[in-house]
Amino acid sequence: MAELTLTELRRFPVKSCRGQQVETAVLEPWGLAGDRRWMLVDEAGETVTAREQREMLLITPRLTADGGLEISAPGHVDLVVARPPGDRHVEVTVFGRAPFAAALAGRTADDWFSTVLGEQVRLVFADDPHRRQANPAYAGPGVPLHFGDGYPLLLATEASLTALNALIAAGAKADEGPVPMVRFRPNLVVGGGQPWAEDGWRRVRIGAAEFRVVKGCDRCAIPTTDENTAVRRKEPTYTLAQHRRWDGAVWFGMNLVPLTPGATLQVGDEVEILDEKVTSDGPPR
Repeated sequence: MAELTLTELRRFPVKSCRGQQVETAVLEPWGLAGDRRWMLVDEAGETVTAREQREMLLITPRLTADGGLEISAPGHVDLVVARPPGDRHVEVTVFGRAPFAAALAGRTADDWFSTVLGEQVRLVFADDPHRRQANPAYAGPGVPLHFGDGYPLLLATEASLTALNALIAAGAKADEGPVPMVRFRPNLVVGGGQPWAEDGWRRVRIGAAEFRVVKGCDRCAIPTTDENTAVRRKEPTYTLAQHRRWDGAVWFGMNLVPLTPGATLQVGDEVEILDEKVTSDGPPR
């Protein structure tokens, strides 16, 4: 097997907003430190994402040393948000699943995001990710989770993106490619190896950290949205639907559960496949 290397680390402080590319990151039981600990919700407490509000992809949050946020958006004054003390909570849901408590960030943050998006929203913080669990059908019981869709981390490979972009270039919508990796919003990007080999990975080591690979990632509309303009087009879903479609969904990337909380990941770390299965039918799903 060709040598595999961790080539990118990304965290997304606010769910569905822009991310931060970093050189090192500490692994926590629910994912990378600082990843998806903040989220916007509507008046009913349901998550608001870039699926409906494409402009969220133009909002840039940056983590501060004290656990708060500095946030900017085109045409708006910057916002500074302190980490909530956790004395005021609200019941929230992610895609209608079991409700759980999250800390309220406060009226100033709510008003700023509501103005930017033109919709009444509230900013909340996952002060205790143990209140929510990853999907036990794949992750197993008792895996804590931040505000991610269903699992602690997402991994993607450069080889698969290169293969996908080659298919886009040869297809009917070649003018919409190539698609950058950031469209898929992975936490971990692996370089080297063969396209789609990750479909068969079941356990991996990256540097000193180990992970279970529990499920493929079925993709929503967010990867079709330009990260610089928020314009939504057809690719990469159009091409994935022709080549990576199973069970009524399209698939790119793999969901992970961390096994070694406290480990530090660093760009350049060696990636070792500890367990894999031969598969010709896509990822676990």
